[in-house]
Order: sequence, then structure tokens, then C-alpha cells
Amino acid sequence: MTVRTLLLSALLSVAAVSGAGAEEASAAKGLDVELNALASSQKGCLFTFVAGNGLAQDLSKVSFEFVIFNDKGTVERLALLDFRDLPAGKSKVRQFDVPGIKCEGVKNLLINDAPVCEGAGVEKGRCMDGIVTGSKAAAGLEG
Repeated sequence: MTVRTLLLSALLSVAAVSGAGAEEASAAKGLDVELNALASSQKGCLFTFVAGNGLAQDLSKVSFEFVIFNDKGTVERLALLDFRDLPAGKSKVRQFDVPGIKCEGVKNLLINDAPVCEGAGVEKGRCMDGIVTGSKAAAGLEG
């Protein structure tokens, strides 16, 4: 074998392994939850989220338990927010008006759990497996 043949063989092997890894990564996708905006409201603070379902199955109902931290780093409130349905491969915007909270005092949110995660063929706890979080708002979001 020539050096050229060996090099080509090695490159094709690397490409095959990379392709298999990409397929596994795409099969292992989960939910994406982004805190998109915070806006003051008459009640308190309006939280806007963009939620994406990277699972192969539709979710008929999903709720997340959020921990809201204030500017001192202490827990301000626990909130159970119902994101309703999330079709597979789709994203949806959800808004929640949380009373008695000032947006400027919100520094971070934590998704503590997904107590409701329902859909045909969806295993219990699947909504928290591989969850990806992010924020475009002044406050952070962790999963």
C-alpha cells in the first residue's frame, strides 16, 4: 500500500466514527429551555421562555419546578410552571406572570425538576435527561 492509500483509509475511518457519534448525539437529544425575557407587569414579573422538544416523541404535558433566586443569591420563590404540550422537533414560546416578584431582583433561575412529563412512549424523568438551558435575559437559567 502506498502512503496515499493509507492516509485515505485513515481519513475515511475517522469520518465513519464521527458520523456514528453524530447519530448517537442526535438520538440522545432532550429538551431545550431558554429564559428569553423578563418584563415588569401589573402583577409582578412576566417570564418569557422558549422551549424546544428535541425528543422523538411529542409531550402532551410538561411542567417544570423553578427556583427563583434574588440578587442576594437566596431563594425568593419556588414556582411550578405548566409548559403544556411540546410537539417533537418543535419550539414554543410560553409566558408566565409571577405575582409579587420584581424583575430587577431576579438574578438566576434553576430548573429543579420536571414533576410532570407525559407523552406516548416517554419514560418517567425523560424531561430532565440531557436538558439544555440558556438565557438571553438579565437573569441566568440553569438546569
